[in-house]
Amino acid sequence: MRIILSEDNDILRKSLSFFLESKGFTVDQFADGKDALDAIEANTYDLILTDINMPGISGMEITQYVRQTIGSEIPIIIFTSSGIEQTELDSFDIGANEFIAKPISPAVLLVRINKLLKIRV
Repeated sequence: MRIILSEDNDILRKSLSFFLESKGFTVDQFADGKDALDAIEANTYDLILTDINMPGISGMEITQYVRQTIGSEIPIIIFTSSGIEQTELDSFDIGANEFIAKPISPAVLLVRINKLLKIRV
């Protein structure tokens, strides 16, 4: 299973990537939303993990592009450090499948990924 991880926090991005790779996933990681969107256009992924606030293009813009422009139903999980309820509601309105507030528990993230991808652990 191939995942794209778009997160501008280097430590979080690298640690989540390492964790997911240890669970058998292939992870393409990007610190910039524009680079991530370019990769989404050029490759096939099974899941998108994206932070909301990133340089270049935000996670919300990535989600809107995937849903509206490409018309893809690929599962999308959005991360944010914002505790604002409206942000979570907006994420679902534009097509995100899951919303996870930071700090992210890798174990909880894995359960949500497996649920979206219908993988039995």
